[in-house]
Amino acid sequence: MSERLEELDLIKATACNGSDPEATRRQHAKGKLTAHERIALLLDEGSFHEVEQLRRHRATGFGLEDKRPYTDGVITGWGTVHGRTVFVYAHDFRIFGGALGEAHATKIHKVMDMALAAGAPLVSLNDGAGARIQEGVSALAGYGGIFQRHTKASGVIPQISIMLGPCAGGAAYSPALTDFVFMVRDTSQMFITGPDVVQAVTGEKISQNGLGGADVHSTVSGVAHFAYDEERACLEDVRFLLSLLPSNNRELPPSQPCEDQTDQRNEALLTLVPEDPGHVYDVRVVIEEIVDNGEYFEIHADWAPNIVCALVRIGGEVVGVVANQPAAYAGVLTIKASEKAARFVQFCDAFNIALVTLVDVPGFLPGVDQEHNGIIRHGAKLLYAYCNATVPRISLVLRKAYGGAYIVMDSRSIGADLAFAWPGNEIAVMGAEGAAEVIFRRAIKASDTPDALRQQKIKEYRAQLMHPYYAAERGLVDDVIDPRRTREVLVDALAMLRSKHADLPHRKHGNLPQ
Repeated sequence: MSERLEELDLIKATACNGSDPEATRRQHAKGKLTAHERIALLLDEGSFHEVEQLRRHRATGFGLEDKRPYTDGVITGWGTVHGRTVFVYAHDFRIFGGALGEAHATKIHKVMDMALAAGAPLVSLNDGAGARIQEGVSALAGYGGIFQRHTKASGVIPQISIMLGPCAGGAAYSPALTDFVFMVRDTSQMFITGPDVVQAVTGEKISQNGLGGADVHSTVSGVAHFAYDEERACLEDVRFLLSLLPSNNRELPPSQPCEDQTDQRNEALLTLVPEDPGHVYDVRVVIEEIVDNGEYFEIHADWAPNIVCALVRIGGEVVGVVANQPAAYAGVLTIKASEKAARFVQFCDAFNIALVTLVDVPGFLPGVDQEHNGIIRHGAKLLYAYCNATVPRISLVLRKAYGGAYIVMDSRSIGADLAFAWPGNEIAVMGAEGAAEVIFRRAIKASDTPDALRQQKIKEYRAQLMHPYYAAERGLVDDVIDPRRTREVLVDALAMLRSKHADLPHRKHGNLPQ
């Protein structure tokens, strides 16, 4: 037995360290950690349990029969993050460049099935060269099994993809099916066809980072939710994100004792939002004053910046905040902003995270480009997401809310449980200036003093239809509140709604606007 144990220790050491020390040095020379080093940073110390460590492929041809390393290029298993179970798989770029073959895929399938059965989050550490060409269609079928499992687990367990190397073709579709995508600058890329193919087909010459780097996907395409300069900071934020999420859709997100006062009036909120609806401000400053300890975890911060989506704690409970951002494009709703917010609302609803919507929106962005690219159907995605959500929903009008954008931003008419407003709110079909031009166009045109008459009609419209209590008088706002009491009001309202239960009509699934 002692001899057998020595043999086992040697085999496991080889499986862990790799059979080629030079491969590890090359990985480190690129500024990249090995798969085991990444897992050690992600999970609680000493908690990782590896499965199928000794798995080897059975493929033949093209010299594969002579290269049968343990693990087959992917590390799979489970551990804990902040004491809660998390399943993980990590491509080992030192073996076949992390390329996926049949055995490699089977290991991933197994850990995905285990995560779903156990009701625990799944985190993938992606650093692979795509399908293993030598194994042909078997490798492609392996990707198909991964895609199917991602879809089956969607909305059931949180799924997080961390991009730590080049991922092309099928390797890029897997992260796209998950809830959150993290990327590291310079070392990670995602694209369906690489720069060489792009140049051969279209004549366009571009680098890997220019085509599918972290900055491209976090600011232009919206594929990545987060971008980092180095792996350790990335993995630390993944741990923090997991601390805010429930393990599965049958649980509430983890709460914690709130040490931040909830009943003290906040004088700063009186001056943070300018009275003039045309003046800009950063809504994130308002969020900081409302949430516990001023801390928020923003999602997609660099994509569609005219809307802010963040996970926060209010009164110790995890809440999803959606807020118009007047500091970017005046806070208008655009195609990208609608998609960003809709996806976030759907995620929060799937995992029992209450929603607070901070409204300061002048409308949808007008323009030929927006209309031709489908602002109607893309805006409908956000409308659909809110209407379909059954989690506690609270909306707060900070300043203005005009037209269809007011309805879409979780108004009472589409099912918000509670709607509040600050005393300076303006809720109307459009701004007073535009409304006066439409309603009194002929009178203004015929007037000897059109400018004076225009200003008079603007004042009349604002006084009759845009005063702060118009919506409250009609039951469309539950209360007009003192801004200084905002945090207290939200804490009490969320506590009341925590046990909310709502049933949807029986159906296979809805038909989400595309």
